Amino acid sequence: MALLEVNDLKVYYPVKGGWFKPSRHVRAVDGVSFELEAGETVGLVGESGCGKSTLGRALVRLEEPCGGDFKIGDIEIGKLKGEELRRARKKFQMIFQDPYGSLNPRMRVFNAIDEVLVLHTKLDRNARKKRVAELFELVGLEKDYMFRFPHQFSGGQRQRIGIARALAAEPDLIVADEPVSALDVSVQAQIINLLMDIQKQTGTAFLFIAHDLAVVEHISSRILVMYLGKIVESGPASEICSNPQHPYTKALLSAVPVVDPESQRSRIVLPGDVPSPIDPPDGCPFHPRCPVARDNCSIEGPNLEQIAEDSQHMCACFYQDSIEEINRSPKL
Repeated sequence: MALLEVNDLKVYYPVKGGWFKPSRHVRAVDGVSFELEAGETVGLVGESGCGKSTLGRALVRLEEPCGGDFKIGDIEIGKLKGEELRRARKKFQMIFQDPYGSLNPRMRVFNAIDEVLVLHTKLDRNARKKRVAELFELVGLEKDYMFRFPHQFSGGQRQRIGIARALAAEPDLIVADEPVSALDVSVQAQIINLLMDIQKQTGTAFLFIAHDLAVVEHISSRILVMYLGKIVESGPASEICSNPQHPYTKALLSAVPVVDPESQRSRIVLPGDVPSPIDPPDGCPFHPRCPVARDNCSIEGPNLEQIAEDSQHMCACFYQDSIEEINRSPKL
């Protein structure tokens, strides 16, 4: 049985209509389904505004889903409330994107981690202090630093503290919401390697959210590609990056820089802007910008299906066999 099972999850935000206009909704997450195994890292990628952070926040109940269900193990997380939800949070934690805004500037970092231990363990004061010191060493920080304030740390160090706080309750699942996007490139590599080492030591599963496919390919065993609130492609990371089947995934990959100039991919420029999630297009959500779209794409939306029998690679496109036509789209 999978550790995390998500079935047709939806997160809509109401938007008030004007006079004589009906109220509408922002469809931030629009019917997402996937599974995540224990000890696995699944990458979730897509451009800004596609709904990936909202999905991550919904899975830890920082946003309330309006449809679908999801569970961790045998616990229906979406249905929990009050004290039951607080106790269940021991199983899942989150690493936030902004290392500067995720820590209380008036609270020593020891207290930021200690309050997690107070909530989710029965350790006494001395045992908690020892545990915080262990967590600091686990994330590569000197334990003597744990009584400092957040402003006394760099951005990379603050993110390490955020990782230590997420690990304090020994969760089965950590949702990492773009944990390296606000950091320098050299520090990004350190944090990515740190997360991979932690997973080997603890067996914690990660849902790693990012917009950089190169980073996601390095850390993930599987990748989910999200566009306008929907998963449009999923599969093993190596297959997604070497043999993309959805036109949107191919466009994302074309923007990833490569070291060897001779192997530089042709840059694919998608026409137009991302449609509004308040008024998404009928049919396939990508069809207004898709270079291989046909008439039926604006009428009927494709389902996420296997590209071949017994394949873990799935794609939501009617014309994935025509993907080579994308090479004739405008280039930079």
